[in-house]
Amino acid sequence: MTNPQDLKTIGLTPFSYHDNQPLFRINRGVPIIQALYHASDLLHISKLLASDAAMIRESDRHAWASHFLQDMSKAIIDDVVKVLDAACSSEPVTSS
Repeated sequence: MTNPQDLKTIGLTPFSYHDNQPLFRINRGVPIIQALYHASDLLHISKLLASDAAMIRESDRHAWASHFLQDMSKAIIDDVVKVLDAACSSEPVTSS
């Protein structure tokens, strides 16, 4: 059985597309628990910015910042899911 603490990001998930080309990609080799902690932090900040955007009508900078943080968070989570899917599919099937 694969130890979850040994799993690391695979670096296959791009984000922030411009002209159908990704500008960024998740880095390979980051422990998935650390990646998920980072995604959680990004989503928390994104939530605060979205709340500010709802209250401040004269500027959209909070909404755009929230949008980009959500894009990064989704890419992290998608990359972790790819790792977990690969780990689960490589596990031997046992019958109960």
